[in-house]
Amino acid sequence: MKITTIIFDIGNVLAEFCWERHFRSFGFSEETFQRLAKATVLDDTWDQFDKGVLSFEELKALFIQNDPGIKREIEMVLENISPCIEVYDYAYDWIRELKAKGYRVYILSNFSEKCYMECGEKMNFVKEADGAVISYLEKMIKPEPCIYELLMERYHLEPQECVFMDDKKINIDAARALGMKGIVFTTKAAAVEELRSLIEEN
Repeated sequence: MKITTIIFDIGNVLAEFCWERHFRSFGFSEETFQRLAKATVLDDTWDQFDKGVLSFEELKALFIQNDPGIKREIEMVLENISPCIEVYDYAYDWIRELKAKGYRVYILSNFSEKCYMECGEKMNFVKEADGAVISYLEKMIKPEPCIYELLMERYHLEPQECVFMDDKKINIDAARALGMKGIVFTTKAAAVEELRSLIEEN
């Protein structure tokens, strides 16, 4: 079936999730950095924040509970998390280029409300897409099948006509299980080549 629709994840596809650089910008020791990472972004609780089922205050309290000895440091890195997102310089133009070629373009991404609100202005590419499903708004998260199904239903998409790009294989596997084509994103150049091959095959 002909490919008509391209679906993008945001983090590490259209924008870098550079939490490590943000954390290191405070000048913490390596030991503190590792403790911060383990207590926050590497903890499964972060997924629940992206899912929109935890408030920011609830999330912060759980992170502090993970390692009370670095309470102040946890509060410091979480106060403003917009530096954790840096938009890739190709994001805006890539979406516009695909749309100019006649493809429909959508966003499907796991994002917390705090991060999305703080980073929304810099992510100007989102408004260029034909639509978006963002996890915190839907109380769903990839790789749960329901969030992919919601995207299909809301925008009247046929899975067999869609290609989904995400940097995590588990999310691509979930998309493929529902009938979509998938590209595990590493670089734009590699993704463009793989997308070209998929289009030619179909």
